[in-house]
Amino acid sequence: MTPAVEPHLRCDAHAGIATITISYPAKGNAMTMAMWSELPGLLDRLAADPAIRVLVVQGEDGTFCVGADVSSLPDLIATAGLTEAGVAEAALADFPKPSIASVRGYCIGGGAQLAVACDFRFAAEDAVFGVTPAKLGVVYQGTAVGRLAQLVGLAPAKHLLFSAELVDAAYAMRVRLVDQIVPSAELDDAVRAYAVLLASRSQLSIQATKSHLRALALRPGDVSALVEIDRSWQQEALRSGEIQEGLAAFSERRSAEFPWAGDGRVSPPGEGPGVSADATDATSA
Repeated sequence: MTPAVEPHLRCDAHAGIATITISYPAKGNAMTMAMWSELPGLLDRLAADPAIRVLVVQGEDGTFCVGADVSSLPDLIATAGLTEAGVAEAALADFPKPSIASVRGYCIGGGAQLAVACDFRFAAEDAVFGVTPAKLGVVYQGTAVGRLAQLVGLAPAKHLLFSAELVDAAYAMRVRLVDQIVPSAELDDAVRAYAVLLASRSQLSIQATKSHLRALALRPGDVSALVEIDRSWQQEALRSGEIQEGLAAFSERRSAEFPWAGDGRVSPPGEGPGVSADATDATSA
């Protein structure tokens, strides 16, 4: 008899693209407390690794994630403030490098929370989405509500949260919950191709943009904060050689080989790029 596989997050890295796989197929890749707790540290290690340029998040065995493991729900909601799931979601949303959720099958509850926290969501045609706290009497984390509403708009967010109904990929696409629908057999190739494209672009430019967008989300309308952040990133761009390489590649009609790897961290508003961190191994069991 094959022994049961313990729930875990598997991380693999190849050619600058890290893939985190949610692995608990016996329960639809539900997230246990241990998995929620593990995710922020894993993301920190990937952020600090200059070899990693793009992150893909996926589920094992044809399902993305059906949400939090029901047995862990009492622990998740027992404390005030950010739950373990909320901390993990925030860590994923604040991850400085481009992130893509590759969604097959069910993407429900905490699974949808993780997908929404990614920069992009690619879905197989048979993907099913749902935000279901109203079925359980759970108060959905306020930051997760805000992130969902910002992504899909108020009316669709209300429908998803109030009704707790499951929706198909076509509906998800209409309300901008999904960026691209792909035949299931082509999903891996489509995600990989887009990840390779993002990895070829200037990481300084991408991380600066994520820093700006984060500041806008935290301080809407605060132009002074944006100006300060922008000044810092512009100085980093001049030091890094990114602009020189980009212009040289353009004039020579070749693909750019951008040199900047940075420290992989989005700095708080007003601080610009952070201090370089040591690279760490991105692969864990």
